Amino acid sequence: MATKLFDLQNKIALVTGASRGIGESIAKLLAEQGAHVIVSSRKIDDCHLVADAINETGGSAEAFACHVGSMEDIERVFNHVKSKHGRLDILINNAAANPFFGNILDTDLAAYNKTVEVNIRGYFFMSIHAGRLMRENGGGVIVNTASVNALQPGDFQGIYSITKAAVVNMTKAFAKECASFGIRVNALLPGFTKTKFAGALFSSDEIYQEAISRIPMKRHADPDEMAGTVLYLVSDAASYTNGECIVVDGGLTI
Repeated sequence: MATKLFDLQNKIALVTGASRGIGESIAKLLAEQGAHVIVSSRKIDDCHLVADAINETGGSAEAFACHVGSMEDIERVFNHVKSKHGRLDILINNAAANPFFGNILDTDLAAYNKTVEVNIRGYFFMSIHAGRLMRENGGGVIVNTASVNALQPGDFQGIYSITKAAVVNMTKAFAKECASFGIRVNALLPGFTKTKFAGALFSSDEIYQEAISRIPMKRHADPDEMAGTVLYLVSDAASYTNGECIVVDGGLTI
């Protein structure tokens, strides 16, 4: 149910990587606060599952497949947004790729290209298209899902960590140059969060215990905890946080 502080009635929100994990939690929470949510990920059937769940509980959502590593898909989703809605108020860049888990010296070109195409190029051009549409309509909010790996590279996650560091600086660049158009741009830096995407870190007790030992609260976070931070960032209450990077690590906001 929408609250006075976080009322998103009549807002149009596009959430990428929204078929599961952090993206699914974000999509559902934004819809609970009144936004119409475009649920997007690579597979349309998975998008429909989330969109249908939102609609069945009284929210408003639609499904639209978009692989943010594809420039054609990015063009297609924004043509759809413009033709159907005429505007976009909120973009959540949440889709990401982490195809390689191993020593950085063993990274091959295919893994490098896939990670860069999604995590850097995808976020950049999604933000370009969203920003242009928001500029035409007097403003909006972009939130990029980065990672605490942007601040300290994760073990055996070299290229992924490098791209997430790029997302943080990308956020600052867009925030600086888009503020005059009424566009706020911020980043969420999740820490050790239990999702299918982070499955390698939960694959054995040894890996899990090593990861958890570095977290002050000695626990992993859940996707819903990330969604609450995003809700704050897209709300009017966060109108002064332009360009800030909100770090969420194991449920502890720093």
